[in-house]
Amino acid sequence: MPASPAAAVPDHTAIVLVHGAWHGAWCWRRVLPLLRGAGVDTHAVTLTGVGERAHLLSPAVDLHTHIQDVIGLIEAEEVARLVLVGHSYAGMVVTGVADRLQRERPGALAHLVYLDAAVPYPGDSWSTYHTAETRQARIDASRASGGLSFPPPDASIFGLEGADRDWVNRRQTPQPFRLYQQPLDFDGARVAAVPRTFIDCTSPALATIAPARARVRREPGWQVLEMATGHDPMVSEPEALAGLLLDIQRTARAR
Repeated sequence: MPASPAAAVPDHTAIVLVHGAWHGAWCWRRVLPLLRGAGVDTHAVTLTGVGERAHLLSPAVDLHTHIQDVIGLIEAEEVARLVLVGHSYAGMVVTGVADRLQRERPGALAHLVYLDAAVPYPGDSWSTYHTAETRQARIDASRASGGLSFPPPDASIFGLEGADRDWVNRRQTPQPFRLYQQPLDFDGARVAAVPRTFIDCTSPALATIAPARARVRREPGWQVLEMATGHDPMVSEPEALAGLLLDIQRTARAR
């Protein structure tokens, strides 16, 4: 469980949260007060073209736009050292951010967390490990917008029900399409030098995350944690997720 505010010890290892596809910073609403209440400087970015920034959706929005969104937040908030958390699609984004930080600001990135997220190799795209059926369905779905975006699925696919499902469905926005098949070039060894944790959401497990789930269990250098909840644990199990992130942050702070 997260530390109570009374037990909080302020420090300078921040947590930066990056949402997945169709979401925005709004999805962390239940987690942010728990992390901040424990004395941790915490920031949540909204990526260009979704959430409250949906009005900025354009054909120019791509993976590099989203990487720069995160870099921009880190710079604007003057975050000196951080734990970087990427949910779902944002595994692509935080990998690109990690590569840049390692190159430009060695030592700034204390820990990298993939929250039920894509874990790419150099040259992979978000779509690389999706089934042919999933890839074609998303291509087909993008045609209604002229290839600009593709619509969100019903939030029940994330294991959400009732009021939680309705809350997420009301807020989801179409995802920029250009980045779906865009490869990410990065230095794999440079990113692998950062301590990394994969949080596996197992109940129900989202099928598109299966390749990443298998990879982190067969390769060295990964800490794997499990949560018995669906793909949106920041909605379904905010207290448990906050507790895991605080534990990771404390460990990173002590290094």
